[in-house]
Amino acid sequence: MSQQQFKNILNQLNKQKGLIGSSGAVIGLGLLAFTFNQSLFNVDGGYRAVKFSRIGGVKDQVYAEGTHFFIPWFETPVLYDVRAKPRNIASLTGTKDLQMVNITVRVLSRPIAERLPRIYQNLGLDYDERVLPSIVNEVLKSVVAQFNASQIITQREKVSKLIRDQLMNRAGKFDLALDDVSITHVAFSNEFTHAVEAKQIAQQEAQRGFFIVDRAKQEKQSIIVKAEGEAQSAVLIGNAVKNNPGFLELRKLDAAREIAQTVSKSNNKIYVDSETLLLNVKLQTQP
Repeated sequence: MSQQQFKNILNQLNKQKGLIGSSGAVIGLGLLAFTFNQSLFNVDGGYRAVKFSRIGGVKDQVYAEGTHFFIPWFETPVLYDVRAKPRNIASLTGTKDLQMVNITVRVLSRPIAERLPRIYQNLGLDYDERVLPSIVNEVLKSVVAQFNASQIITQREKVSKLIRDQLMNRAGKFDLALDDVSITHVAFSNEFTHAVEAKQIAQQEAQRGFFIVDRAKQEKQSIIVKAEGEAQSAVLIGNAVKNNPGFLELRKLDAAREIAQTVSKSNNKIYVDSETLLLNVKLQTQP
């Protein structure tokens, strides 16, 4: 082999080493970029995050919205939705007068963001499913038992306030915040509903009886007043006839005028005695 051929072989080996080195650098940069990308996690709007470390457990720091760094495999980010979520919870409970009532409460709840590490340690991700049904049922049974069935309806605002205050107090012990608590539905048993309807019918019948009695009293009083008026009128007429004989003639004139008006408006022809119709109004002279 000549010296020139040996140099050519060395040049080709050097070129191949350069290509391998360049490829290795590109691969290294790719792996570095991939590792860096896998070390980032995003927290979307309305969410918060905590980290679980294989070495130290759950960390106390709460991560807000944005992009954050973590160590793959050693650390795991856990996301929490901290927006308020509605939930309807129904409970069958008894009132003070031993009536069964089915009451439904709408709860608007969310986790307290600053206490997410403790929530993750004690309750996990399904914190609302673990806590809300039990405390709502307990508070409903405790509050409703203080009122009669009728008071649940007539004092609904007071009942709702007691339920809201006690639920907020109980939920705070589990690091939950309740933005709103309201009663959405109240239903009683069929027996109680029929009893209420029967009571209303009885009250209506009683009121109708009072009305009938009162009307009878009014009619009786009206008859008495009318009779007293007629008696007084008879006395006055008797006195007038006694003191003034011309009073009868005046009344005859009034009666004759009314009869004449009625006959004149009639379409029928009538032939009767003037004495019968009081039309003979000529004064009779006393001897």
